Amino acid sequence: MALVDLVMPKMGESIMEATILKWYKHPGETVKMDEAVLEIATDKVDSEVPSIAEGVIEETFFNVNDVVPVGTVIARIRSNAAEPATTQTPVVTSPAVEVAENRAMGHDMNHKPVTNEAYTQHGSTSGGRFYSPLVLNIATSEGVSLSELEAIPGTGNEGRVTKKDILQYVANKKAGKVSSTPVAPVHNVQETTPTILPQVRQVQPEPEHRPIQTYSGNVEIIEMDRMRKLISDHMVRSKQTSAHVTSFTETDVTNMVQWRDKVKKEFEKQEGEKLTFTPLFIEAIIRCIKKYPWLNSSVDGDKLIVKKDINIGMATALPTGNLIVPVIRNADQLNLVGLTRQVNSLSHAARNNRLRPDDTQGGTFTLTNVGTFGSLMGTPIINQPQVAILATGVIKKRPVVIETEQGDFIAIRHMMYLSLSYDHRIIDGALGSTFLNAVAKELENFSIERTL
Repeated sequence: MALVDLVMPKMGESIMEATILKWYKHPGETVKMDEAVLEIATDKVDSEVPSIAEGVIEETFFNVNDVVPVGTVIARIRSNAAEPATTQTPVVTSPAVEVAENRAMGHDMNHKPVTNEAYTQHGSTSGGRFYSPLVLNIATSEGVSLSELEAIPGTGNEGRVTKKDILQYVANKKAGKVSSTPVAPVHNVQETTPTILPQVRQVQPEPEHRPIQTYSGNVEIIEMDRMRKLISDHMVRSKQTSAHVTSFTETDVTNMVQWRDKVKKEFEKQEGEKLTFTPLFIEAIIRCIKKYPWLNSSVDGDKLIVKKDINIGMATALPTGNLIVPVIRNADQLNLVGLTRQVNSLSHAARNNRLRPDDTQGGTFTLTNVGTFGSLMGTPIINQPQVAILATGVIKKRPVVIETEQGDFIAIRHMMYLSLSYDHRIIDGALGSTFLNAVAKELENFSIERTL
């Protein structure tokens, strides 16, 4: 019999921690290889963690709603496989296991401050205390001063402030439950950074200017769910980061609509996939990005990072009403069948909570189809760190003036509005409008004689 450590997996370059949402398996229960042991949530997506061995769950080290750094041992499995000679040494001496065991058993954690390079590269320290990028972003957006941050008791490893800790502090602050002079608990500070105590006591917090919100009349107060809070924070930060400008145009998509109506049954029979408009929109976007590559970039300080890979994000509505943006990687290397498979697969996974963390990473340009909900047009918010997002409106039949060499006439056509929001820091109106009109022309010039 061998003991196998199940660790919090690495789920993307920028993700350093995850929240445990649900345990599917508990100590004493059997588990098969690749069977889901628990469900976790990151800032990007919810995901299941599969077992890496077959056996019995020996121990679990964290509870539901705990925020756990990647690489930390979260459970131990007693495997049916023969135990290697070297198994005991790493299990006993692993710092991650020791921290998890101490936390699970309620022991004091008199360890040195965390020095893991993976954390220090992505996080920040103050007075010897570590703060993850996510915690710092929340603190900045919620107006939490450094002195307040230092005074928040941390429930993470080594007394670290987790996302749960700061969100709880912000909620208490808004509810007026936070003292006007927060002081860090003595035992937490002494356990992790004994030299910071005098400094914390001497620093006065910034004055609180936000009044306690009161509500009058007949109202219902609904707490935002976790994803809605993340979306809210992401949208606000995007507005604060990019100088948003939105341009509009309309396009005649009659040929495309008629071609799809003609081939969709044959396409589904031949490929086993339903053909929607989304992959046709993505095709047009890709062709235009190749002509105007600045739309497929990001901004780093005073540098423009032009991406050679074209990874198209597509905003997808969830049953809860929230939105998520799965990404089609290297979309320019896929034909229509490949794009259709990716669109349908990612949409199905999103609506059934089966997206992997990597499925929402690395997008370079985003498409959102507001027409799905009957909207004529929209002014979408840029999905950071991208610099542009295209919205397609509802396709409606309208009378349109058709200009020909023989004269003008009125015809019933399938018309659609397009809107492009772009970062005016690096994309001027001329480039933004040129790109938008190029996409419109691609859709308008769709060949009705196209073959599958």
